[in-house]
Amino acid sequence: MSNKKHHARTRAQESSNAIERMYITMRHLFNRGFYKPMGVSGETLRQSLLLLRPEIYGSIGDEKAELEGLLYVIDRLPQGIEECMFINLTSDEGYSTSHFKPIIPEKRRRNCYRIDDEQMNIEITRGRSEIYDILTHLTFLFVESHKISKRVLIDEDGATTRDWIKLEKAVLAKKKLTQEEREVTITHIANILGRTFNELTTVYNQFATPTQPERLLHIVYWLGKLAIEELVNNNKRTVTFSPVLRERIGHHIHGEIWADTIKDVLFKNNLLERPIHIISANMHSVMNTLFTPSALKPIVAKKDIFQVYEALSNKDNNDLRNKVSKEALQKGMTYIKDSSGANIDVQIFDTAKIDASKLDIKIDDAILKQQQPVILVMDYAFGEQAYETIDELLKPYKQKGKKTHLNVESVSIMGKAGILEGGKGDIMIPSAHIFEGTADNYPFKNELKREDLEGQGVNVYEGSMITVLGTSLQNKDILKFFYNSTWNVIGLEMEGAHYQKAIQAASKVRGSISADVKVRYAYYASDNPLETGATLASGGLGTSGVRPTYLITRTILEQILN
Repeated sequence: MSNKKHHARTRAQESSNAIERMYITMRHLFNRGFYKPMGVSGETLRQSLLLLRPEIYGSIGDEKAELEGLLYVIDRLPQGIEECMFINLTSDEGYSTSHFKPIIPEKRRRNCYRIDDEQMNIEITRGRSEIYDILTHLTFLFVESHKISKRVLIDEDGATTRDWIKLEKAVLAKKKLTQEEREVTITHIANILGRTFNELTTVYNQFATPTQPERLLHIVYWLGKLAIEELVNNNKRTVTFSPVLRERIGHHIHGEIWADTIKDVLFKNNLLERPIHIISANMHSVMNTLFTPSALKPIVAKKDIFQVYEALSNKDNNDLRNKVSKEALQKGMTYIKDSSGANIDVQIFDTAKIDASKLDIKIDDAILKQQQPVILVMDYAFGEQAYETIDELLKPYKQKGKKTHLNVESVSIMGKAGILEGGKGDIMIPSAHIFEGTADNYPFKNELKREDLEGQGVNVYEGSMITVLGTSLQNKDILKFFYNSTWNVIGLEMEGAHYQKAIQAASKVRGSISADVKVRYAYYASDNPLETGATLASGGLGTSGVRPTYLITRTILEQILN
């Protein structure tokens, strides 16, 4: 007789399995071409998400509605999506030249087009990660919509509660409500959502937009209305994937056009054969570090440089930002606005045109004059798109049958990530990237060390980091497992393994760039998903992200320019 113990599955194993199922299901539905999120075809996605209960989606498993999660999702989907029965994911298929006006979500760079009252088209140009992101958010939205419909339906014929009738009247009136009318309607909505009047008044203005001050009412009404349609008349909402999107995905179409444009610009400016340092970062920190001391000399003389960076990051100080970018464009910066659909803008800095005496970072002037490196800053990629863009960028430049290998000396990646030890604004220095859902791991020699950034007012952590399928799928059980196990994980992000896979392929296998290419990775913490109230859904970093961003930027530049 076997004396093996029968082990019950832990929550971490169940959660890990749920993520894997979601991943496989989403690929299957994509290959199939369409599915009904609240029908049989969408059931696996719904069940997996409810089993997983990710931190971002808060109380998705409870009867009451989830408000912070709803705000997080709505900011990442096009305005008006809650009214649409048909959501069509397409490739770049020419809508930009049509009469349709692009709708760009508040927190995601993607073009969406409202085709008619019932249909929204969402353009996918950043690869599979973008599809996973959208499908997860839509699943959350539809689960929430059914919570609303179940609370307001009285019988199978579609009779509804008094609260719902009052909400419908307020929304269909299409006018700006007085404070009194708004509070009356919020009282009805509180009953519908199972939340308190106080909770709703707190978040009400966060949902509002200049064109839609009563947007929360609108969202709740339309989510509920379409869910009622599904339950009473069986009119199911449908998500479709266009044939062109299914044919193109995974073929690096946008990445190739994007990379070729950059290499053309380098070639035309005689920069192709100079030492090149690639930095994946935002579009302001490198430029501000290099040109703020000269562009804003009077202010820099009176204030600490980090206070000046903080002023530059304030959205009201447009004139200050314009001064810095004007100086940069005159002193060797070339700006490439993306037109490939990759949604990744690029800045190229020719250091031969930079006056080293005006910089406030430590540099070796002799090395700078002798080598004249070129710094190429690319905006953040999104998930798997990181592999596509770096893979194409590191390929040799082909022109008139001639191949030119790029002299790439370093690739530096800086970005935001979730931290498992510490809090918002702290810095993480990875020593390896682990790809979630697999045992794939990418160790590397990181040129950035903990001691390079310590002692400057920010906590610094070193260890391995996990590259996740989507930040919206993480829950505490999985994260605790990674944190407490021998994987020694300090944080999670979405691009690291994809970047490293492309760099390794180009340097160690394909020979496109030098095998000795230096790599630097550093992330600052945007949230701590293990802490309740410190997840991404609890809002942005505000100014607490400024110091770590510029500490990392300055350290990377000092290493490149020495």
